[in-house]
Amino acid sequence: MEISVMKEVPVQAKTLSIHMKVCDGFCCRILDQDNKVIKDYEGYVPNFMPGEHYGDYVILEIDIDTGNITNWKSIKAKDIEEFINYKDE
Repeated sequence: MEISVMKEVPVQAKTLSIHMKVCDGFCCRILDQDNKVIKDYEGYVPNFMPGEHYGDYVILEIDIDTGNITNWKSIKAKDIEEFINYKDE
């Protein structure tokens, strides 16, 4: 006879998946090597952030053991320079 029984099975939690809607409320600060502010920013989520965010979402996959953001991609200097120098008109 087959019956349904719930059993606890140990698993290894690996990833904390964060998907936050910030809707024009994203804030960040870029600092130099001396912790001096290069850029304070508020607005849409910048293009260099990971995931299909459409400017409104912060999407981060965090390794629970290390705290590393696993979906972070390397940013080119050109992308940061454009972000820092962008003037909203």
